[in-house]
Amino acid sequence: MNTTFDIHPDMERLIASKLEAAQASSLAGLRSAWDSYGASTQHAYPAGMAVYDTMLDIDGMRSTLIPIRVYRPSHADINPPCVVYLHGGAFVKGSLTSGDSIAWGISDYVAAVVVSVDYRLAPEHPFPAAPEDCYAALCHIASHGSTLGIDPGRIAVWGDSAGGNLAAATCLMARDRDGPKIAAQALNYPCLTDELTAPAYTRYAESPGLRTASMEECWDAYLAGDRPTVNAYAAPLKARDLSFLPPAHVHVAEIDPLSDDGRIYAERLRLAGSPVVFACAARMIHGFLRARFFGPAAAAEFARPCAFLRQHLYQ
Repeated sequence: MNTTFDIHPDMERLIASKLEAAQASSLAGLRSAWDSYGASTQHAYPAGMAVYDTMLDIDGMRSTLIPIRVYRPSHADINPPCVVYLHGGAFVKGSLTSGDSIAWGISDYVAAVVVSVDYRLAPEHPFPAAPEDCYAALCHIASHGSTLGIDPGRIAVWGDSAGGNLAAATCLMARDRDGPKIAAQALNYPCLTDELTAPAYTRYAESPGLRTASMEECWDAYLAGDRPTVNAYAAPLKARDLSFLPPAHVHVAEIDPLSDDGRIYAERLRLAGSPVVFACAARMIHGFLRARFFGPAAAAEFARPCAFLRQHLYQ
């Protein structure tokens, strides 16, 4: 198998950080290393940005509260739009800390309040815990807009990797359950099916950003071994109907075993009549959004979904 790839130079520091995080062996160590990986791409918050942590009380929908982190940029309007941010981590890792640099970047670029959701992780909490947490958070945010100081009529969702899966699932749940209206969805290098048979899973099986074997393990943990799933909220690419969904920006990395997931999902959205923009980050790897401080090309890729959300939240 060819494991030599033509990788964009903006990815070099990201690859080094990923290699360091991959050295952990235990689950606790892996999660701690993932937080450190996130911190390696961090910069100081923009001047005047207000950031605080709190809990969402979901009115008995789960036995514990859902931790969130709220970002409000200094240049936000009164009652600005809101972006619900769902971090990545292959369903088994990730936190408010690991997603911090991306979340505040969205807030700054989009001029929106961002609510980062600390959903439950597998294997302790397998599917459907994570999407139910994300959907419950969306419903709470929409119904308590005045508390958060946001416009509940202008809410978007953004997810990276596993978070992209959860963002897509949240949109499906909102449609199917007659839930809050979502203005737009940004799905970034999403994993959308547990059946890893598309060509990219072979072509980029040993990519430096993500390995196909790692995804197999994480899907096993997320679905508690119950594979293949037929549940579209677990694997949105398996949804029979993708009509009447929010406008979507689907953004994939060229050198990524997940690239076909996003490509196929975008095409199915288009065929179903749901508005969609598809973008591929040339020569970039899984996780490229974290590299926006590492070079102008990566910065431009980060700006793409931000501009899309701003367009739909401020139209």
